Amino acid sequence: MGSCNSSSWCIAKYLANDTELKNNILYVCDFLDDCKLIQPGGSCFIPDTLINHASVVMNEYYAKKGRNTWNCYFSGSGLITQSDPSYGSCKYA
Repeated sequence: MGSCNSSSWCIAKYLANDTELKNNILYVCDFLDDCKLIQPGGSCFIPDTLINHASVVMNEYYAKKGRNTWNCYFSGSGLITQSDPSYGSCKYA
């Protein structure tokens, strides 16, 4: 288990709880110093749900850190997928 290829994405697990998702968003937004993607008017704001917003920023972190499996762990709340989760104007890195 190490690096994944560029055709992998990190998303939040469906069963992750709200506290985990909020913590992931806070952690990643602090790391990125920018979370405009998930703010009102951002390309990934809609749908305005915790799991959607967490998935977007978790993937940003995962991509910026080199797509290593451990960069999608998020205390067990992250999941690596081979299916591109992008939709509409929201493009996952």
